[in-house]
Amino acid sequence: MTQNSYFNRKEILFILIFSAIVLVFLPLMLEPFRLNLFGKYMTYGFVALGLVLSWGDAGILSLGQGIFFGLGGYCMAMFLKLEASSVAATKIQSTPGIPDFMDWNQLTSLPWFWRPFHSLVFAIVAAPLVPMLLAFVIGLAMFRRRVGGTYFAIITQAIAAILTILIIGQQGYTGGVNGITDLRTLKGWDIRPDHAKQVLYFVNAGLLIVFLFVAQFIRKSKLGRILVAMRDKEDRVRFSGYDVAAFKIFVFCFAAALAGIGGAMFTLQVGFMSPSFVGIVPSIEMVIFCAVGGRTSLLGALYGVLLVNWAKTTFSEDMPQLWLLAMGALFIAVVVAFPNGLAGLYRDHWEPLPGRLRRLLLGLSGAESARNRRTAR
Repeated sequence: MTQNSYFNRKEILFILIFSAIVLVFLPLMLEPFRLNLFGKYMTYGFVALGLVLSWGDAGILSLGQGIFFGLGGYCMAMFLKLEASSVAATKIQSTPGIPDFMDWNQLTSLPWFWRPFHSLVFAIVAAPLVPMLLAFVIGLAMFRRRVGGTYFAIITQAIAAILTILIIGQQGYTGGVNGITDLRTLKGWDIRPDHAKQVLYFVNAGLLIVFLFVAQFIRKSKLGRILVAMRDKEDRVRFSGYDVAAFKIFVFCFAAALAGIGGAMFTLQVGFMSPSFVGIVPSIEMVIFCAVGGRTSLLGALYGVLLVNWAKTTFSEDMPQLWLLAMGALFIAVVVAFPNGLAGLYRDHWEPLPGRLRRLLLGLSGAESARNRRTAR
């Protein structure tokens, strides 16, 4: 395998191990309810992949990835809700054929921006495209003016808060604080039974592995090297003639598209979407997932997503009043003890271990040989 290859043997081996865990080990070991939980966790994996590219490689910390995750989820939820709101299914309403929350809020017709979501193809395309368009607008406004660092993180956090307030306030169009619920079928296929959840789990896992390869391809390409150079020496990259803003906009939009895909899969896997997944808290949690696993490692970030969400579920079941404190303590411990996350811990301590053991054994062998020579004399 040459030095310039996109995937070396070790990377392929690690990706295959991760694939075996999510495609074979977890389905065999977990009951349907727990498997569905891990399916929900993996939807955050799409966000983590985008954060590794934008934050870990390009140095763009976004505290508003919940925006894009939620928009992708709402795009899919709108299609599912329209399918569940046929005239026959809503004949008891004042206005049959529209979602129930619209009828409760005295709307008499379907809003114009809902109508394209009668098409599944449109919903699938919109799930990554709508977040990407919003990210393009934000990136164009911010990066062209060289807004970055802490200021950019705060601005994305403010946008997440604004969007949450907007969704909650427009209850007749969005379902308000409850979100879009009672999602039943996908083109006539019931998504609620356990066997349907298992199928969606494998679709979700397969898509995640595909985009893991795509993200790895980007990181190993010339584009990936430019992103890392921008993170370390942005002015030098700019003086070399590269349009730094254009590269930042691209990676930010790509991360938004990945988050939108994750949101759409979350809606299918869980069966609803609400503004609680759009705001500041879920956005910060997504950054924690990535930081715990390692923001410079794609696989590390994915393992971080699974570990932190599993811990969150465990703590919330056993200690419902303390799980937020426990997760915060976990994040602080990670930052203090191994700031590069689980992946950094592996790289710094576990990966060099065979070489250290080999040197230790060679040293012991050399000392034994020297003793034998002295004894012979």
